[in-house]
Amino acid sequence: MSMAANTVPSDLIRQLNPIFDASHTRDRRKSPPDSACFPGTRKVVIEGIISCVDTEIVLSKTPVVHIYWFHGFAGSGKSAVSLEIAKIYAESGRLLASYFFFGNAGDRSGMSRFAATLAAQMVAAVPATASFVEAALDADPGLLTEGVSLTVQLERLVYGPFQAALEQGLVLTKGPFLIVIDGLDECEDKQGVVDFIDHMFDFFKRHPSIPLRFFIASRVEEHIRSRLDSDGVHIGDLNSHSADKDIEMFLQASFQGAAVQDRVIKSYVQANGEWPTRPDMNELIRHIKGSFVLASMMFKSIVRPATEEDPSTPMDRLPLALEMNGLDDLYAQTLARSQNLPHLRTIIATIAFLIQPLPIVGIAKLLGIEAFEVVQVLLNLQAIVHVPGTDEQGDVTLFHRSLRDFLTTESRSGCFFVPPSFHLQLSYRLFSCLYEEKSLASRNCFRIHWYIFAYSDACDFINEIEQFKAQACQSLHDNRLPYHAFLCTLFFHSLSLSASKIAVDSSYLITDFQEF
Repeated sequence: MSMAANTVPSDLIRQLNPIFDASHTRDRRKSPPDSACFPGTRKVVIEGIISCVDTEIVLSKTPVVHIYWFHGFAGSGKSAVSLEIAKIYAESGRLLASYFFFGNAGDRSGMSRFAATLAAQMVAAVPATASFVEAALDADPGLLTEGVSLTVQLERLVYGPFQAALEQGLVLTKGPFLIVIDGLDECEDKQGVVDFIDHMFDFFKRHPSIPLRFFIASRVEEHIRSRLDSDGVHIGDLNSHSADKDIEMFLQASFQGAAVQDRVIKSYVQANGEWPTRPDMNELIRHIKGSFVLASMMFKSIVRPATEEDPSTPMDRLPLALEMNGLDDLYAQTLARSQNLPHLRTIIATIAFLIQPLPIVGIAKLLGIEAFEVVQVLLNLQAIVHVPGTDEQGDVTLFHRSLRDFLTTESRSGCFFVPPSFHLQLSYRLFSCLYEEKSLASRNCFRIHWYIFAYSDACDFINEIEQFKAQACQSLHDNRLPYHAFLCTLFFHSLSLSASKIAVDSSYLITDFQEF
């Protein structure tokens, strides 16, 4: 188990099996959030965070602050700041690890591989910790299995090895090391989040002098606020920092770039002078109200290429953009432009709900349509959806989580509302692909969507199943095997559901075989 202090065995990384697209080095277009600070922006915010994180530990009666909780509203730019902080500390050699949660993104949405991913990054950043991680895995070969608690994994794979390397003098510190956690509110395992926070507090209570800090960015959600709004935590409110100057800098540079690349805008500026005008720019900044996500989406919506469905110019769209009331209006208007295209609602619902994103050809295969039909819909949604450059490579993902929130709240999305029962449709489609050996994801995907549907409080379970059976029968042609196999599979899975969830015998799932 001996190893050079400056090398990391590849076998150890493979054994840990980290999520490589969860760190700050990921390809953001393929693995959102695709947020980065525009050059020259957020300087005051970032300097304040660094000053707090780098504060030396002083033996006094004042509680040591190991944790910086950074919160703000949706779209305010938290992930961009998190990325910048991670990059700064990585360049100085003091980033221990970074983890960017993202909803509906497979394992990145939960805690199952959280500790192992942090550990893998730690041994790469501080190779002296690797031997201690190896020792922990050798001592307990089942440490990475689902049966082991998150707190045990964190203690033995992250905190313990880091502490051991420090105690043996194997780590030269030029200041505290930092772990960056972004989007903690997007972790779907709320109990796991609570366990992580509680254990983090306990660790720092036991080791108050350890040169380690956590930077945690999230929305203010109760299960997080109730833990982090306490002594020993520095709280940073992004909403308290005016972003107007930074947004103005971003918009001016973006529109200037568009004037160079877009011949229509370039021709208009040559004939009419500055565009947008100073009054228009001021109104746009006022309208955006400090939301970097809204600023980015509105810019994309204004300068998007003309299409047959919408031949308007950017100059035509600017006044319309100023009439939008925040993100909800932007989402509604963007979707409305394509509402007459075939499969729009099914495609956007699939993108929003899939726990593992797919490329364009994958979405087409899943929905049983042609890839060009998916592309036709996506081309009009590029202001709110990431569209990869090719049909085969790169996943289609939402630009921001707030679009999923919009689609799943009927009072906000209206005719574009996606009910929880859509998870049942996805479960069936994923099962059918698996049955026909056109696997699009892991074998667990269809089960996960089934359980999300079954445990949703918003679902009338039996009524939704009956509606699904009626719709499925209408669309079936010659091959009914996948349909009946799916119902049989759900019958067995439903046996594990609580009695309070299903008040009748689950056998009604398999009462549809008369014509089989």
